[in-house]
Amino acid sequence: MVQDLIRDSTIGQIVNYVSGGRLLPYPEQRPGYVLPRRFLLPSSNRDPRDKTKDISTCPPDTAIKPESTITTLAADIESQKDDAAVPDPCPVDWDGESDPENPQNWSFRKRAFVAFEISFLTFSIYIGSAIYTSSIPGLMSEFNVSLTTATLGLTLYILAYGIGPMFLSPLQELPILGRNPVYMATLFLFVIFQIPIVTATNIRTVLAMRFITGFLGSPAMATGGASMADIFPQSQLAYVLGVWSLGAIAGPIIGPVIGGFAAQAKGWRWPMLELLWITSSAVVFLSLFLPETYGPTILLRRAQRLRKLTGNPELRTVAERAEQSKSVRSVMYDSLVRPFVLAKDPALAFANIYLGFVYAIFYLWFESFPIVFNSIYHFNEGVSGLPFLSFIVSGALTYTVYCIYQKYHIAPRYERAAAANIEVAPETRLEIGLMGSIFIPMSVLIFGFASKSSVHWIVPTIGAALYQPGIFFVFQSILMYITSAYPAYAASVLAGNDFFRSAIASVFPLFGRSFFTNLGLSPGSALLAGISFLLIPVFWLLFKYGHVLRQRSKYAHSL
Repeated sequence: MVQDLIRDSTIGQIVNYVSGGRLLPYPEQRPGYVLPRRFLLPSSNRDPRDKTKDISTCPPDTAIKPESTITTLAADIESQKDDAAVPDPCPVDWDGESDPENPQNWSFRKRAFVAFEISFLTFSIYIGSAIYTSSIPGLMSEFNVSLTTATLGLTLYILAYGIGPMFLSPLQELPILGRNPVYMATLFLFVIFQIPIVTATNIRTVLAMRFITGFLGSPAMATGGASMADIFPQSQLAYVLGVWSLGAIAGPIIGPVIGGFAAQAKGWRWPMLELLWITSSAVVFLSLFLPETYGPTILLRRAQRLRKLTGNPELRTVAERAEQSKSVRSVMYDSLVRPFVLAKDPALAFANIYLGFVYAIFYLWFESFPIVFNSIYHFNEGVSGLPFLSFIVSGALTYTVYCIYQKYHIAPRYERAAAANIEVAPETRLEIGLMGSIFIPMSVLIFGFASKSSVHWIVPTIGAALYQPGIFFVFQSILMYITSAYPAYAASVLAGNDFFRSAIASVFPLFGRSFFTNLGLSPGSALLAGISFLLIPVFWLLFKYGHVLRQRSKYAHSL
């Protein structure tokens, strides 16, 4: 397993290419490889002197060693010149259902390790948002800027990783690139552009580099779920997406913890240095061990090796042939225009706005925590980040409940539907989100009204932790719903949701401190909780009548 991981990683691919396949070889590059006859030139399956056209595009799949056919390849090519037309051979595909190179057939240990790598990649980028909050006081002091100006570093980062997927994620759907080259190239550039932040001599450099690094980090956040879908079957996808989501949420949670102590001891540059160290470690680790997971890309590389081995230029994958029919204009439309066209659908509009509001409150808390734990409970800068760790406890309990719900409620429901040959309505996915949405206003109210010097600090900490079930269940249910309701446009609806969610959430930290300072923690929390309560009936209406909206939409899937 380890050798395959290294071979399929970014470093392994470079070593294989430079050595001409002698180092870290694939089966097609090893001596004695038995070549399936269907991959030979059509005339290789008959006597070269026979000019009768070979009308079979899929000759019998007998195997021939390359050594026995190379001497005839030149004659084969010459014989084809006399043919009026030569049919394409069978497309290069998986060698049966048990092909070990198919990511869906990897061992569970290998898939689990790759899932951990993808989660670590997402965590490494997501931690960059919240870890910055620890640097804000130092930035204000050193560069003599206002709180709003310093907070722009958080806002621009969040906004950029909402814009980035619209440009970068489509590249990962191209078989010629796949997931890994985009992941690793953008992560490497993320590290490079982090250096000017650490060495910045003015706030303009910090803000500009924060936007660029957020943009470059966006593929890890937007496409991580797609990478999980590459390697796990549909029946297990909900569970692994839950793990990946916890990895994403862990970034903003742990960021203030490690950043707070560093900023307190060494100044505002040290939290940025910590981010540089984390992402640099990710570059080294993932370059050595993260394999390509995108099936069409794996098959395309196999086709390239077979073309080189056989001299048959017609050996192509289905995806290669399909790509030839795509224009740059259609690709740009799918990535930059269609997400906004789809966002006008009422169901998607609500999903984007609601999830954006949920995330906005989440990031708004980054501004309220110092008020509560520094000003009211007099924690120092490092200790004030520790209450964020309560999210880890509630996250573990939340994920356990989610797995039980999937195993004993959702899975049997889909099995019964499959047995009866009927489809389950996408609105089913909203059930757990509707139940979880009640935790959001409950958490905000407890946190806001319990944050008093006369009340022990553990009470608002528990109140804050209750936000975790709300954001997790709502996030999972809405994303599963929109991809189920718009299966033909899943990439576009996810890109649109990511953009709108990030755009809404990015604005709130700018006025977060003023919001709670001017209104007060209790009234401000009551206002946010009230808005959350008002959105719950709308959520219920989507759950109840979403099928009506889908029937009226020309994009949604109707049962």
